[in-house]
Amino acid sequence: MGTLNPVCLAGYQGPKSILTTSLQALAARIAPQFGEANVRLEGNITATGETAASLFASVDSGVRQICYIATGYLAAKVPELAALDLPFTVHDRSVALVALDGPAGEVLKAAIESRTGYKVLGFWDNGFRHLTNGVRPICVPADCAGLTIRTLDSAIYREALAALGFLPRSIDVKDLVRVIETRQVDAQENPLTNYVNFALYKYHPYVSLTGHFFGVLVLACNRAWFESLPAARQAALADAAAHATRLQRNQAALEDEALMARILEGGAQIITAPQLDLDAMKLATRFIVERERRQLPLQIVNTYLDQVIA
Repeated sequence: MGTLNPVCLAGYQGPKSILTTSLQALAARIAPQFGEANVRLEGNITATGETAASLFASVDSGVRQICYIATGYLAAKVPELAALDLPFTVHDRSVALVALDGPAGEVLKAAIESRTGYKVLGFWDNGFRHLTNGVRPICVPADCAGLTIRTLDSAIYREALAALGFLPRSIDVKDLVRVIETRQVDAQENPLTNYVNFALYKYHPYVSLTGHFFGVLVLACNRAWFESLPAARQAALADAAAHATRLQRNQAALEDEALMARILEGGAQIITAPQLDLDAMKLATRFIVERERRQLPLQIVNTYLDQVIA
């Protein structure tokens, strides 16, 4: 089999996260080919003081081998990924994921691999992102006015949230709980799994189910490392990534249903679609969608945006 290559898989979520369990499944699947002793998992690098950004850089440079990355973090380097980060465009996660398994995904993979040191192994479901805060219920854009909100480091995310009236701040996930606990921000936006796993319900009793973004994660490895692998190990990794991707997506869809019940039991005030003026929110952010449609490659508009918006 030749020299065994060490593999470090890493993420930035706790042990209860489906992202961590999906990485564990990937690690277990490749262990027979790479050797148990050569496969190492770091489920939450922020627990030792690292940032999510440092994780991505470590895989890009080859210090680590495999991780997941929210597409918003990559959009500055890969402008085509703006298609995945547009507000109020995805209504059915299965439609978006099918599109990413087809021609749209191939175009985006090629764009990522041409501008970074990554090889794309799959696209994961990071859930619909919703608004939570500790000040007041958010039902209409006017309710957002003047509230500081934590978001990830994405220009489009910041622009869309500002259009709703927020004062957005990009803060690494390592500091998410701290800035909320100390009230350095009033609000945050994340999928429900993060609201629960980071225990944000302790500080944010108001949850608005806006679904303003559908989060996509890139499962990636260092491309030079991948290309150095013998064909058998490349095939084993591709198979394991496909297995982990199916598992992760299934868990993501099921988890949202279970989390709703837990959040209600915890006493949060949940503002659902009938109570939200989603039309006004879409109108406030529509200029971003229209602008990006004009700028994105036609193939991505046809094979992704036109599919998810229809």
